[in-house]
Amino acid sequence: MLKSLIKKAYSHEEEQYLQLIRDLLSTGTIENPRNGNTYCAIGSAMYFSLENQKIPLLTTKRVAIKTCLKELLWFIGGETNNQLLKNQNVHIWDLNGTKEFLESRGLNYCEDDLGPVYGHQWRHFNAQYSDCNKDYKGCGVDQFENVIKQLKDPEQRYSRRHIISAWNPCQIDEMALPPCHVLFQFHVTQGNKLSCSLYQRSGDVGLGVPFNIASYSALTILIAKHCDLEPYEFIYHLGNVHVYEEHKEALEVQINRKPYDFPTMTIRNKKEKIDDYNLDDFMIENYTYHEKIVMKMNQ
Repeated sequence: MLKSLIKKAYSHEEEQYLQLIRDLLSTGTIENPRNGNTYCAIGSAMYFSLENQKIPLLTTKRVAIKTCLKELLWFIGGETNNQLLKNQNVHIWDLNGTKEFLESRGLNYCEDDLGPVYGHQWRHFNAQYSDCNKDYKGCGVDQFENVIKQLKDPEQRYSRRHIISAWNPCQIDEMALPPCHVLFQFHVTQGNKLSCSLYQRSGDVGLGVPFNIASYSALTILIAKHCDLEPYEFIYHLGNVHVYEEHKEALEVQINRKPYDFPTMTIRNKKEKIDDYNLDDFMIENYTYHEKIVMKMNQ
């Protein structure tokens, strides 16, 4: 099993990530996709324990966890309006929300309307999309709420069908950017232990992957709290893993740093509805990290 292999091979779980970078830089094939040269490989997997309130925030550089959580809550809210993120000083989607970029995708949305991306599919799967300001309540399939109901039900929580998909072939062409993290699945084992496995079709190892590790680990911790379960594991599967050539120099610095212990995350209070949580409900303690590493985001 992946868990036992990782424990035997690495003294610290962050070493999985650092070794992935080393492998890509030394043996990855040079590819030239739509947005820059990459060192690339197909297929990778990582395992992270979430026991004892631990959250795998990388320590060999600082992960912008508040930015990560703001985006996560935006997903959970079913939002697709990038202006809502901008209002919180979050600029992850800015390049993909410009009128110029949207028009390059053949989309006639207003600036910052990203189309039926992650949040829309999580909460309103396949609902006909018009614009980011419409109220879609009751439209489409609320995959997120359905899975929460199943996890709360003792008769259903051990099912192998707790799946949420952001990949909707019917609406891919309406999205500013097709989803990278396309599908995730929750599992309950050993009575009350909640794990999450994520499949991501494309992973930018320098910038995106650390963010995704943090985001889905935090999501698992949140769902565990909300459903009276215990966070247990995050298992991360990647299809195309790549390092952008322009990130090489920065990552060569990072792979020579020694990881610190991971911090802890707790959810302060259980809320009645999943939509009721906000940034102040997440408490992170003992996050020690090396100095910031700057890398340019690609569209």
